[in-house]
Amino acid sequence: MVPARCPGPYAILALALLLGCGLVLCLGQNETEPIVLEGKCLVVCDSNPSSDGAVTSSLGISVRSAGAKVAFSAVRGTNHEPSEMSNTSMTIYFDQVLVNIGNHFDLKASVFQAPRRGIYSFSFHVVKVYNRQTIQVNLMQNDFPVISAFAGDQDVTREAASNGVLLMVERDDRVYLKLERGTLMGGWKYSTFSGFLVFPL
Repeated sequence: MVPARCPGPYAILALALLLGCGLVLCLGQNETEPIVLEGKCLVVCDSNPSSDGAVTSSLGISVRSAGAKVAFSAVRGTNHEPSEMSNTSMTIYFDQVLVNIGNHFDLKASVFQAPRRGIYSFSFHVVKVYNRQTIQVNLMQNDFPVISAFAGDQDVTREAASNGVLLMVERDDRVYLKLERGTLMGGWKYSTFSGFLVFPL
């Protein structure tokens, strides 16, 4: 089988404009390595394109959205009393966003909603302050616990329940933190919750 060759820069530019991709530059031609052209989209010339959800032509041109970058990191910058966390779900709330690429983390609800199917990395550190009881924090995916972390040292003023995981997440899945056991009396200042898309599926 004769490998498909990448079309010239004018053909790629015309295709990109038709797809609404904006300015695209063709850097060269190579039959063994894909050529990635980046504007508002990615145009990949590959002699053996794979089926990964991208729009692929018979010429081996694969067009993908450049908005695939997803990442968030939230922090608790202040302490507050348990009465302000009076909800039956016991979701752990955050009050500052450090990173929110794609705007898929809802700060008010403190819930991340996945924009696409893929492998995601999540980590959390929930700090209990002046609290002499054990806490258990669950990472929830669509209301089901995935992993847990505990903090129960009686002789320290601050201790963190920490954990991290790689997850296969479907589009529109919701991921958040839940206080499963204990209280956060005294607040949870300096707690963090972060995640990012490792690669789409």
